[in-house]
Amino acid sequence: MLMTKQRIAVGALLVLVFLHLKPVTGSYPRAQKVTWKSTNFKTILTWEPLPTDYSYTVEYSMVSRDKQRNSNCIRISTTTCDLTGSLTDLNACYVADVLSEPPLGAASDLVEFPYTRSSRFCPFNDTDIGRPSFKLEVSNDKKKTTMYVTDPFTALFKEGHQLNIRDIFTENLHYKVTYNRNKSSGKKVIISKNSIIELTDLDEGESYCFNVQAYIPSRGVNKQLGELSQTQCSDGDDEKSVFKARRQRGSN
Repeated sequence: MLMTKQRIAVGALLVLVFLHLKPVTGSYPRAQKVTWKSTNFKTILTWEPLPTDYSYTVEYSMVSRDKQRNSNCIRISTTTCDLTGSLTDLNACYVADVLSEPPLGAASDLVEFPYTRSSRFCPFNDTDIGRPSFKLEVSNDKKKTTMYVTDPFTALFKEGHQLNIRDIFTENLHYKVTYNRNKSSGKKVIISKNSIIELTDLDEGESYCFNVQAYIPSRGVNKQLGELSQTQCSDGDDEKSVFKARRQRGSN
């Protein structure tokens, strides 16, 4: 009786092993809405839908080059792949295929798996640029206001140093400054190649509001401007500079 039970148990185990190793037949749904999402060179490939009885693998390449795989995006059950560290040549253009494959650990009798190809993505020209920050300083005679722009950091590092957008775009990076009298709809614009920007046409005693954003004229029209900074406004008081007005507000 004991031997019979052992044989039954062994037989059941063999059946389970056979079922586990049995190749998956048929095809899988293709990925949909394959999209690049990139800000400050943090680049994520996304798609739909979430897999059920299958998985996804991402293959990427420079245009007309051999395909490569990111080790974190093979037989995954999610719908995102972080390719930030894989797109090493920022001036190149890339495409990516999202393959629908068997779940991790399962085999398949398919020779080729269905896939969906992304649009072309060129990091230097296509990544979105985040908002800069800035501070304002007014000269003693109150005839000149100077804006000091701080560039946003990127997701990239070089020799342990986190790069900002100036490190990458160098002389291609400009700044677009927009300002107006407080509560006035009329706006003025200055384009500057430098992060230290002098404003000399402000009326003394008037309140002004300022914004700045990265401007890269070498890009396509839809990608030339970065995200608009937060607005800073001065107090309309002859006795106060813009810089002092901001500091006093922050201390209340």
